[in-house]
Amino acid sequence: MAKKLYVGGLPYSTTDAELKDAFAQAGAVESAVIIMDKMSGRSKGFGFVEMASDEDAQKAIEMWNGKDFGGRALTVNEARPMEDRPRRDFRSGGGNDRGGYGGGRGGNGGGGGRSW
Repeated sequence: MAKKLYVGGLPYSTTDAELKDAFAQAGAVESAVIIMDKMSGRSKGFGFVEMASDEDAQKAIEMWNGKDFGGRALTVNEARPMEDRPRRDFRSGGGNDRGGYGGGRGGNGGGGGRSW
């Protein structure tokens, strides 16, 4: 059964193919993907590698965790399932009970907003 690994500390210039080639030294790689920032299109410096077997995954962890890759020390471990995060509704003013933007009254007796 395939095992997914988290790979952190990647150089921002690393490509999916380079990541796959590096982990192929430990065994059969089913997939390798670098996580990209949606806004800038640049690497976030981490990715995921799916190894074909538990044995290959363990070998990859032993081979790469804490080791230098492109001048940076990698963090490699078994990936955890993604946790559900609450959705942010930016239209509601951040979810506070006061509603809108700006917030309550400042400490200087001024009306609403910020009191610097």
